Amino acid sequence: MRTKQVLRKYVRRTVFGVSLWIVASASATAVELFHIHGLGFSADGKRLYVPAHYGLVLYEDGRWRRASGQEHDYMGFVTTREAMYSSGHPAQGSNLVNPFGLMKSRDQGATWMNLGMQGEADFHVLAASHDTGVVFVNNLGPNSRISWTGLAVTSDDGKTWQRPKQAGFPTQPIAIAVHPKRTMLVAAAAEDGLFLSQDGGNTFEHRIGRIGVYGLWFDLDGQSLWYGGIAFSPFLAKLDLSTQKTQYFELPEIGRDAVAYIAQNPINKNEYAIATFGRDVYLSSEGGKKWRQLARQGETL
Repeated sequence: MRTKQVLRKYVRRTVFGVSLWIVASASATAVELFHIHGLGFSADGKRLYVPAHYGLVLYEDGRWRRASGQEHDYMGFVTTREAMYSSGHPAQGSNLVNPFGLMKSRDQGATWMNLGMQGEADFHVLAASHDTGVVFVNNLGPNSRISWTGLAVTSDDGKTWQRPKQAGFPTQPIAIAVHPKRTMLVAAAAEDGLFLSQDGGNTFEHRIGRIGVYGLWFDLDGQSLWYGGIAFSPFLAKLDLSTQKTQYFELPEIGRDAVAYIAQNPINKNEYAIATFGRDVYLSSEGGKKWRQLARQGETL
């Protein structure tokens, strides 16, 4: 944990096609979300986790605090019924190899086990099926475990990987999501819309186009897919997988920001959280009908 020290780091972020250089600075006592690289609830539903560039931050019992464990830069962070999966970079002063490759935690991020590709791969686009633990990544270059570029899937925690044909898969996916039970059902988000695969990533249908889609979440009941993005204005929607009908939800006033991450409480399944590119975080206990703000531009409330 840092003590009486201010850290500054210039970081480039791209929002809606515009590259910006921002200064991330932190005091030792502040709980601030410098970046948001994911969003997820604990398996018992009591905590909301945010990988915030300098380690995990969590919201519990109405308060924000830093999680236990080192302050690594977690990327591609996702929670499942039994574990957390992530990638990223070690904290300053750590003796761990950079980048992490794929790693897994069974104790809410206190400790992590390496699942391969340490020093070789950094998976920013990563998804895991909530109930099965099947993991999909978008691999940016060949390495010792994955010899190809693009989608790769593992059902044994990285021991072996399969290569989907990925016909129709977007060339620059922003996010992917996997159904909690039916691992053949995969979604991809991109600047040019929403893509769905019914065959484990072999073929993708361009389901919704002409809009930027950024955040994805398969509802834990397995019946719908949430997605957020921006068209003429920011939106949050839910696609019924049976009827193919779309329901739109009213968002808080977020300006030209957009929903980047969506998560659902696995115990109280009517509770959802969203996070935006601008580092706003909101919580809804009413299935997305009303939202309570938990963080504003990275400042926790």
